[in-house]
Order: sequence, then C-alpha cells, then structure tokens
Amino acid sequence: MHVAACLPLSLLLACAAPATHASSSPPASETAAPVREASVKPGINDTWRDSNTKRLVRRLQSESREIWVHRERVVAAVAARPGMVVADVGAGSGFLTLMLAQAVGASGKVYALDINAGLLANIAAEARESKLANVETMQTPEDHTPLSPGSVDLVFMCDAYHHFEYPRSTMRSIRAALRPGGELVLVELERIPGKTSKDMLDHVRAGKEVFLAELLADGFELVREEKVPELAENYVLRLRKPAEAGAATADR
Repeated sequence: MHVAACLPLSLLLACAAPATHASSSPPASETAAPVREASVKPGINDTWRDSNTKRLVRRLQSESREIWVHRERVVAAVAARPGMVVADVGAGSGFLTLMLAQAVGASGKVYALDINAGLLANIAAEARESKLANVETMQTPEDHTPLSPGSVDLVFMCDAYHHFEYPRSTMRSIRAALRPGGELVLVELERIPGKTSKDMLDHVRAGKEVFLAELLADGFELVREEKVPELAENYVLRLRKPAEAGAATADR
C-alpha cells in the first residue's frame, strides 16, 4: 500500500484499514503454493552480518546516536512492567535488552532477536555477567521470527523496522507472537526531506506515516505516539494487537 508521506495520522487511522474483495476459491488441486514476499530493499542487512561484532557494537553504542545517549529515557517510554514477557526484535548490541530485563525483573523474561549470531552471543555473555537469568537469545531469519504464537506481552523494535527486508511476513509472525491485547513499541528514525540527512534518506525507506499505515494494515491499532522530548532524530509509536476475538487478522 502506498501512502503519501504528508497525510496526517488522523487521516491514516480513518483510511488505512485493509480492503476486502470477494472472490471464489479455486479447487484445492489448483491452489498455488505461497509466494514469498518480494524484498523491499535487497541487501539492507548485508553489513549487519559482519563477524566483526566489536565494530558493530561501536557503531550501535556511539555517542553520536541519540538512542544510546538517552537509553534510560527510551526504556522508560517502553514502560515494561515486572513479570512481562518482552521480545526485543533487532536487539543489536543488546544494551536495551539488558535494561528491559532489569525492568521486567526475575519474574519476567526478555527474548533478544537478531540476525547476527555473534551479537547474540555477546548479549548472552553480558546477561550472564550481569546475573540476568531472564534473557534468552534467538537468531531470526529475514522473513519471520522464531517466537511461538501467543508467547509475549510486548514487542520492542528500536531502529529495526526499516531493516526488515520482508516486513509483511515478519510482522505477521510478530503479531502472531503477541498475546491478545499485547503491545508493539516502535522506535524509528525520522525521515523528513529537507531536514533528514541524505545518507539517512537513502537508508530509511519511508517516513512515519507510511510505516504507521503498514502496521495498521497488518492488523495493529495505534494507541498513541509517545512524547520523548530528548529524541530529535527518532519517534516512538505504541500500537496494540486487538484483544477482541473477532478482530481482523493480517494473514492476507
């Protein structure tokens, strides 16, 4: 779905619901095998498969990155509570994973998901050193997550959604992993022509309005945009998987 970047969020909420079309189902013998979603940006994650994890960690934990500088404020905006099960999708170096693990406490759990096995090994080692027994790492493929259906209360994605090469299939997996009424907290980079740097415009495939429209079409509801004054380069959206039994699904 293409949505003009200038549309306000209120209009998106009114028009982003997926359309339905009546059609007759073909006989089972004529049903084609599922076709894999086309990549929205081939090669977007090539650099993140680097085996030199020290280089990646330096990049992720740089003082030039506001998410690192204001990490306490970011975790506060997530509002993870003791006993919750949280999935940190695109965990990277894991500095937010460990802070979330402290927030949910011993009665909670945090899954750290990433495509880079070396980064995940670092997270596991740091969790052990910090005596955080409630962290579990999961290497994830490009087009879905290994999370079990209905297994988490909250999914957290920080500067990760724009790295999804197959966002529709990945988000179907994430939505399935959330319990009814579970929340998705999305931290993403602003993309504003004339304000955002050219390198970032080239890197991030779409702006907030387009990303939100995609998530609404995936069956999520917008709860609110969190106000985090410390963040100038990123925005924070809180969404929810509908709790009602008859809610529309994203399996289209």
